Amino acid sequence: MILDGAIIFAPVGQLIPKALLDIDRGCAVVCGGIHMSDIPSFAYQLLWEERSVRSVANLTRKDGDDFFTLAGKIKIKTETTLFPLQKANEALDAVRNGNISGAAVLVM
Repeated sequence: MILDGAIIFAPVGQLIPKALLDIDRGCAVVCGGIHMSDIPSFAYQLLWEERSVRSVANLTRKDGDDFFTLAGKIKIKTETTLFPLQKANEALDAVRNGNISGAAVLVM
């Protein structure tokens, strides 16, 4: 199966080359965690056809702790739309098209 993209939350750099193998041309692998082990060397061919690897901002665990402390004080209210896992593609379409206010959440 060829994927339209991949988001890796696991802090395991060895997953990056595997994800690059699994995505379609022009797609991205996103490193979504705040920490990850080193990414091993891989063949340039895995990036061929405009595949890319992206990361989130450089955050630390302390940044996360500080955020949750602040969030508890100012009573952040999040808005979510739930989708069953089987409707993940519909959730992605809704996000891409700007039809979601807040966050789309996949429920297993």
